[in-house]
Amino acid sequence: MRLLWLKSDLLLPLDKGGRLRTWHLMRHLARRHQITYVSFADPDTPAAHVTGMREVAHRVETIVRRDPPKGSPRFWLDAARHLLDPLPYAVGKYRSRAYRRRVDALLSSEPFDLVVCDFLVPAVNLRETLPCPAVLFTHNVESEIWRRHAETAASPLLRMLYRTQHRRMLRLESRVLARFDAVLAVSTTDRQTFAHLYPNATRSPVHVVPTGVDVDFFPASESRAESRELVFTGSMDWLPNEDAMAFFCREILPIVRAEEPDVRLSIVGRAPTPAVRQLASDAGVVVTGRVDDVRPYMRDAAVYVVPLRVGGGTRLKIFEAMAMGKAVVSTGVGAEGLPVTSGEHLMLADEPRAFARSVVRLLRDVPRRRQLEHAARALVVERYDWSAVAGEMEAALARVAAGSVGATSTEQPCEPQSLVLDT
Repeated sequence: MRLLWLKSDLLLPLDKGGRLRTWHLMRHLARRHQITYVSFADPDTPAAHVTGMREVAHRVETIVRRDPPKGSPRFWLDAARHLLDPLPYAVGKYRSRAYRRRVDALLSSEPFDLVVCDFLVPAVNLRETLPCPAVLFTHNVESEIWRRHAETAASPLLRMLYRTQHRRMLRLESRVLARFDAVLAVSTTDRQTFAHLYPNATRSPVHVVPTGVDVDFFPASESRAESRELVFTGSMDWLPNEDAMAFFCREILPIVRAEEPDVRLSIVGRAPTPAVRQLASDAGVVVTGRVDDVRPYMRDAAVYVVPLRVGGGTRLKIFEAMAMGKAVVSTGVGAEGLPVTSGEHLMLADEPRAFARSVVRLLRDVPRRRQLEHAARALVVERYDWSAVAGEMEAALARVAAGSVGATSTEQPCEPQSLVLDT
């Protein structure tokens, strides 16, 4: 197949969950199919990040775009400009005539078999009528992320702003899902949520392409019996991760420390916000910023914590921790959509005291920790290596390109809706 793959950013460096998922899937697809990849790129993007994309794409097309640093005056000014925009800010800021012209030129000049719209964002720059089938690859139910932000926001002003973004995302998500020939979701949970929120929005099936993990890159690493190390990894400029660490340090870690005073927490990931950096003022909390390799930090940990209260899709970080044989304690939101059982593959707890009790138990009860470690590694090795997951995606894309998508969900078809989003 000849695939036109549309995304908002390059995949390198591989420091975000969405980038990692797409990279591994494209790496396998590129062995048998020709991929043209289109994305924005910052003018300061290292040339190696563009050339490195050719490992997973036959051709790479970039459109220059510079994002203001998050939290900077330019960032807030840009956000203010979108206060009256009917589109959610996270999508509307990517409207681009240059991106749309580039995609139009490619579709007019080359015979693609399929367009893959990776996340919602590229849809704002995609013309309504296409010469070939198109698939929307969703990594989350985006509206659910904003709903949960509104529920957990600390101030009335933030709650109001998040509710506004939630309403706009609901409208946009419904319209975007309606225009594609098929939708790819990363979990059965997400597929069911789409069916609940938008029962008439999809005119074609929602296929599930589960999360995978590179089990060779993340080898088993048994924790030291005496370890009191906790670790969290993720992009630390993503609001759900920032909220998770603030929640953990404020409400869970003090309870753990009352029982285990020597416990230490490493927060590992790119671009920590000022709020995340401030957490390092607490003795025993380390905020690393971007690291070249997260595995040494995970290797030393006795417990991998995922205290997410906001999110959607599935967390690659949990499968990476499981591949390394780590005992994981997560909230229900953190493990949402993953095929795991609490008490067998990991521990689930939502309330701060219950979360803390699970962490303390695993620090002290080494045989119980070993049970979780071994069961976690066994699950992902047997069923969720990326090669198997990519095969499922390839089959789904082939069916859509051939016009035989098949009935794989309970949603009923509906007529496509107009989606005029470019300005």
